[in-house]
Amino acid sequence: MDPVATETELAVIIADDHPLFRVALRLGVRSVAPLARTVEVDTFDSLKTAAAAHPDAALVLLDLLMPGAEALSSLEFLRSHFPALRVAIVSGVEQGGLMRTARALGAVGFVHKSATPEIMQRALHQLLGNAGSWWPEPAATEAPMQDAAAAKLERLSRQELRVLLQIKDGRLNKQIAGDLGISESTVKSHISTILHKLDLRSRTQVAVFAQKLLSGTQ
Repeated sequence: MDPVATETELAVIIADDHPLFRVALRLGVRSVAPLARTVEVDTFDSLKTAAAAHPDAALVLLDLLMPGAEALSSLEFLRSHFPALRVAIVSGVEQGGLMRTARALGAVGFVHKSATPEIMQRALHQLLGNAGSWWPEPAATEAPMQDAAAAKLERLSRQELRVLLQIKDGRLNKQIAGDLGISESTVKSHISTILHKLDLRSRTQVAVFAQKLLSGTQ
């Protein structure tokens, strides 16, 4: 596989709290894009700083389980505050609901940490060389019930997904409105739509649904 040819130096943010995996990702990026400049961070706070310092980075390789982050909170933050950044999830969690939600929130790829070096290189080449996306096929062993529940997420708009994640985290309507920059009445409207689309009856059911789905226990 030929290295990515670029006229300018690429910046890639590697966000992972495991030092050995950061090294593996750095080497993987360099094998695909020899001129790439990598910026490595290991916490949610340091990721925020790096994103602010490198808003024109070509790609963010994001581990979802860094200190300070919960589930998709780091992805949601990047997509909200730095929408031009392309974010690919690199995770050890092989779960369809999580992958679908990440995609719906604007991630451009999902690479399992268990991927072989060859697959990792192909994924990075696709993400960096073609500015494309990389999504693995759904696991054949994924439970039909879990897959059906995950499919319901596709009924939600991106803003409704953001509200759902806030509900999962126990946020009140006023807090959700402040975080998303919308009115409380709009939050209430989104919640009503979420209940209808997910065939649920209460806010508590929404929180339980999201928690189970994203933890892989649905």
